Amino acid sequence: MIEMKVENIVASTTFADKLDLDAIAQSLEDAEYEPEQFPGLVYRLKNPKTATLLFRSGKANCTGAKNLEDVRKTIDIIADKLRKMGVDVYKNKDLELIVQNMVAIADLGGELNLNEVAVGLGLENIEYEPEQFPGLVYRIKEPKVAMLVFGSGKIVCAGARKTEDVSIAIEKLSEELTSLGLLG
Repeated sequence: MIEMKVENIVASTTFADKLDLDAIAQSLEDAEYEPEQFPGLVYRLKNPKTATLLFRSGKANCTGAKNLEDVRKTIDIIADKLRKMGVDVYKNKDLELIVQNMVAIADLGGELNLNEVAVGLGLENIEYEPEQFPGLVYRIKEPKVAMLVFGSGKIVCAGARKTEDVSIAIEKLSEELTSLGLLG
């Protein structure tokens, strides 16, 4: 089993039917809100180290967490702060978290010849332009993820919604490369 490490989780939720971002920006000390630049309010937490975008629609996107517990903690902290301001926030049990994207890294444990990898995995699933970028992009249909594969054997997996999907994708890649004689 190849060890992988989640580096970032992007999750969305809905706090309320609508949010008054001007009032929230004035009440939350570290809030960043410049509607001329971007329609959302940015609120960063130090612990857990995350950033959350709040929108007038009541929707929010949390980014930067490395595990689902930190996403939940972030959402609960913000929900409490909004309630203290008098915002009619949905009950915590109704604050559904939807993971939109997970980014993880892993090391296949060996050097790779990316030209051989590109041909071996099938050019229809690969984007590889070494003059543009030092890695190749490999798209897997099931689970639906994209992997950046580097000559060092390091990989970045993006697009997963569950950690199990990251593990499955990494194992699939490792097995394919091993069976092609390109890793091992």
